[in-house]
Amino acid sequence: MPEYRHHLDAASQAASDYSFVNIWAWAQEYGLTWAWDNDLVWLRQSLPYPAYWAPVGNWEAVDWQPRLLELTEKLPIIRVPEKLAGLWQSQAAHIITGEEARDHWDYIYDTSELITLKGRKFHKKKNLLNQFKSKHDWHYIPMEQPFVDQVLKMQLNWCTWRNCEASAGLAAEDRVISKVLHNYAALPNLLGGVIMVNEFDVAAFIVAEIIRPDTLVVHFEKGMGGYKGIYQAINQMFLAANPEFVFVNREQDLGNEGLRKAKMSYNPAEFIKKYTFKWLQLNS
Repeated sequence: MPEYRHHLDAASQAASDYSFVNIWAWAQEYGLTWAWDNDLVWLRQSLPYPAYWAPVGNWEAVDWQPRLLELTEKLPIIRVPEKLAGLWQSQAAHIITGEEARDHWDYIYDTSELITLKGRKFHKKKNLLNQFKSKHDWHYIPMEQPFVDQVLKMQLNWCTWRNCEASAGLAAEDRVISKVLHNYAALPNLLGGVIMVNEFDVAAFIVAEIIRPDTLVVHFEKGMGGYKGIYQAINQMFLAANPEFVFVNREQDLGNEGLRKAKMSYNPAEFIKKYTFKWLQLNS
């Protein structure tokens, strides 16, 4: 982890895909392997199809044309952040070409906006937050190791309610959440929060990772049914408890229209755009 994070810190953009917790937790689901190549870490997936992910390291220090040609498999290269895509388009446009992958753009928010929820654009969010606060006996606590077992029980109940077994995506996410929570104490860059209701019941939890000194990436956020405004509450309360972070990255929408609408409704400050690159026919 420390060595990988050193390479990630050297990259000029840190997309959520490349956080250590993300690649470690999802490694089995995507069949991820990595190759250490001096100043770069290359990532390769085998599931659901073979592809490279963007390499991690100091992109500006690399002569990209020969490095790309060293790849023996000419697989598509996916999840390529915008700044690296720009370097490839300027240095290697005759061997590789990219197109926007909108479904994988990261949503970046101003943390202070999501804490205060000021203005007309957040009127509905604030109303839902206040409804939750007024209707329930609740308290917010940072997630620490003693609460992990209770959170795991809530995740089990959530999956029973949502019938995770009937959805390959939810079943995979459930396995990943369990993996992260069972190793929560061993992952030093994690922060989390829990909302308790009626003193003992976990109603919501959130797990985030420090990906830059000023930026959190939210990996998981779950709320139980029956608590109107629970998602607005866990989001606002967690960020209010961690106001030192200027930005929060809430990952991608993966092309889900409902998720895209929800993420856009929180007024993103910017995106980390990503691209998919494919190889052009090379002359022998």
